Amino acid sequence: MTDYRGLTWDHPRGTVALRTAASRFSGESHEHTLAWDSQPLEGFESHPVGDLCARYDLVVLDHPHLGDALEADALQPLDELLPAAVVQEWRATTVGSADRSYTLDGRLWAAPLDVATQVAALRRASVPEPPRTWGQALELAGAVPSALSLAGPHALLTYFSLCVALGDAPATRADAAPLVGGVAGVAALEMMRDFFDRCDPATAELNPIALLERVAEGRIAYCPFVYGYVNYASAEGSPVRFADVPHCRPGGRLGSVLGGTGLAVSRRTPVTEELVQHIVWLLSADTQRGFLPRHQGQPARCEAWTDPAVNEHSGNFYTDTLATIESAWVRPRYPGYTAFQRVASELIRDGLLTGRPAAALYDDLEALHRGTSVATGA
Repeated sequence: MTDYRGLTWDHPRGTVALRTAASRFSGESHEHTLAWDSQPLEGFESHPVGDLCARYDLVVLDHPHLGDALEADALQPLDELLPAAVVQEWRATTVGSADRSYTLDGRLWAAPLDVATQVAALRRASVPEPPRTWGQALELAGAVPSALSLAGPHALLTYFSLCVALGDAPATRADAAPLVGGVAGVAALEMMRDFFDRCDPATAELNPIALLERVAEGRIAYCPFVYGYVNYASAEGSPVRFADVPHCRPGGRLGSVLGGTGLAVSRRTPVTEELVQHIVWLLSADTQRGFLPRHQGQPARCEAWTDPAVNEHSGNFYTDTLATIESAWVRPRYPGYTAFQRVASELIRDGLLTGRPAAALYDDLEALHRGTSVATGA
């Protein structure tokens, strides 16, 4: 008998479907059980993944953790454990770049369970139509309570989203220089300052869940870049609506940084056929279109994102943000990136709060990136 333990993140989107499915797995006619623990969002974003994989059989992680996980030899490649036809189907049917984000060194290291990216969040009663351009977003921020997502790693991720929208996607290797070109980098920081100057500074300490709770309560009316949570749009009569992020230049790319979660199998795990079939079931089209949405999950497959019934239940969360998810940028996945992400975000957040000039803040970020390259031996 095998008693499997998994670790996910502590929000209904991360726990309800997995725990309900685990009860189903544990009640089947075999000798194995599965139970899920959870950790706060901040732990999911920054806790060393090697430590988690040493203690858990299944770990829900984000793609930037892969570099550290592979350096620690903490994961089993899923393309060795799962049928090739299943892996090929996932590659063909996941929305946006979700599948690619969990593929590194030619191997698939996590099953794309849940997909999210930074999208716009609005209070329906205060913002009938979402801004389509950055100029409109700034104008709206001067008229209604607004916020930028800056807590934890999110100041850097908002910066990256604006750089992508300005046509200068950040470098994805530690040894690549610059991290972002000076023109786009300084412009993105100036855009962040222009918006943040219209916001309550206290919002800088709120993670995405707390920001969306305040949108639901009516204390914030608009966030131009915040990770989307279908849970806040699904309730009947929900006051929260999600939309594509605003364009930052005419005809340009929608700037956003891919998030979501992957389901990984740690190196310590004894893999049984029953566990394999459970993972396959979680990622199947029927489960992603039916079971996950009914249990507060946010699916990864295109069939679910475009399904009329799924969209009707979600207040059109999926169709209203699909263009942004399809263009979302995949973050670096080198060893040490998550530590850089945390420190760089602190640097940007502090710079915005203290009024540091954008050009000087850009130089600080580039110096930190160069130091990361030296520290990681890249």
